[in-house]
Amino acid sequence: MKKVKFLCVLLTCIVLGLLPRATFAQNFFSQSDLQWIAVPDHADWLYKVGEKATVNLQLLWHGQPLPGVEVSYAIGQDELADETQGKVVTDAKGCAVIRMASAKKPSFRDCRMACDVEGKSFKNHIKVGFSANEIQPYTQMPSDFCEFWDGVLERQKQLPMEVAVADAPEFSSDKVDCYLVKIRTWRRETRAYVYGYLSVPKGGKGKYPIVVSPPGAGVKPMTPSKTQFYATDGQCMRFEMEIHGIDPSLSAATYGDITRAFGDHFAAGYLSNGISDRDTYYMQKVYASLVRAVDYLTTRPEWDGMNVFVQGNSQGGGLGLVLAALDPRVTALAIAHPAISDMAAYAEKGRTGGYPHFQNKYQDVKLTADVIRTLQYYDAVNFARLVKCPTFVTWGYNDNVCPPTTSYAVWNTLTCPKECYITPINEHWISTETRYRQMRFLLKNKK
Repeated sequence: MKKVKFLCVLLTCIVLGLLPRATFAQNFFSQSDLQWIAVPDHADWLYKVGEKATVNLQLLWHGQPLPGVEVSYAIGQDELADETQGKVVTDAKGCAVIRMASAKKPSFRDCRMACDVEGKSFKNHIKVGFSANEIQPYTQMPSDFCEFWDGVLERQKQLPMEVAVADAPEFSSDKVDCYLVKIRTWRRETRAYVYGYLSVPKGGKGKYPIVVSPPGAGVKPMTPSKTQFYATDGQCMRFEMEIHGIDPSLSAATYGDITRAFGDHFAAGYLSNGISDRDTYYMQKVYASLVRAVDYLTTRPEWDGMNVFVQGNSQGGGLGLVLAALDPRVTALAIAHPAISDMAAYAEKGRTGGYPHFQNKYQDVKLTADVIRTLQYYDAVNFARLVKCPTFVTWGYNDNVCPPTTSYAVWNTLTCPKECYITPINEHWISTETRYRQMRFLLKNKK
């Protein structure tokens, strides 16, 4: 009891700013009357298999401790079904303790919490890892993996370099010149293209590293504005890439129509298009186009002739691994919570797989033998095995889109020089400071 009271006082001190905030995790939701503070008893949120975890919880209502609230919880493996359930009631300081059983194998466990306050329901969760550095991917590499991709890229080389470049004044400024670029790429016998916004320090008279940025998942409008600090602060050329061959300057309403044409959700759309065969899978064009973009960008007179950086988050993080593996011109890589990683893992009972969560969240895409074989040629963990350049990876533990299990599967697979920056509390987002940290890593590895 004394320990619980001490923790409640400690948590209250954190909220009131009496202790350094960076020391502890905080579960705050923007513009919410209820604040959840969930703190594992291991500061790094990590345990060994066989160890039990304790989550110390405090609820605050308008910043004040909230006593007498019943909190229900359910605990299960990362992104899998609940295994145990229970309830606790907050004490006079708004505190309660939830005890989590250990995992039986290297993995993450998720404590999902819920309560009702003044007739409104609130939810929160916290994930902790067990022997996380021992997590290995389910996905196996085919013996002809490199041969297959060498063939795809060789066929792409036979295509003429067709590029159209137009000024993008809506994204240009007194510091940046921005251009809309259209590039022809490989897709079997069809005429396929990709687009991108190229931001260059104003005037373009210097010589700059290239930063290629593949996009996150979805068919959606894009803007280079939020990342143009690479051009202004980092003195880099940055290519914000579109992968579907759809003009990114189209209106949001038009993109809404296009998205619905692809399917109600991503897994029923392009990420499952042609998935039963490695030669018909939609993502072949996407992966090949990453290299094609570098083919063009390295012809730009502003390029410094040495540095090709890649930076991407989520699907862009997975695609970053793909590009770094396929193209030896890539000199440094910085990614966050890589998607399309260990996608077929749900085929094994009790395994956590990666976005887009085939056969788990998206039941209409079954992990048949043919699908699993196709995914072996496209899964980011197999490309991670081949990455040689310095690589920076950041991820959070509370991510339900790209779960920490698959981020560790990637991290533990990388054999290149690597650096990680783990922010346990993060859901599927990174802060502005982390975005700058990615840029600083790339510039640190400038040749």
